[in-house]
Amino acid sequence: MKHDTSFSVLTGNTIDTRSFKAGSVIFREGDEAHELFVIKSGEVRIQIGNRTVRELSAESIFGEMALIDNEPRSATAIAITDVELVPVAEKQFLFLVSQTPYFALKVMRVLAERLRATNKTLV
Repeated sequence: MKHDTSFSVLTGNTIDTRSFKAGSVIFREGDEAHELFVIKSGEVRIQIGNRTVRELSAESIFGEMALIDNEPRSATAIAITDVELVPVAEKQFLFLVSQTPYFALKVMRVLAERLRATNKTLV
């Protein structure tokens, strides 16, 4: 059963966005983290060292792990194409999790999907 893990609800027209040109580093592994990102448009590569972990497109989130465990970034995020991102600060993230159980469940589903994909690469 495929779950809806689209975060398009956070990418409305009135939301502040951040743009990055193709090839730009959005954040680096080891950086301090204060927000996650929703991709409004474009594609982002997540990599650890020189190894691509995944490529994400519009309505996906990334950078959520650091908000959940308060650890530094575990990977580097690079814009594959020109991208427009919606930053979600920790305070807003905590508000969404507390007020919208479905949002929290969607974040957990993303984490579970990514963990399963990582486990498959270890076998």
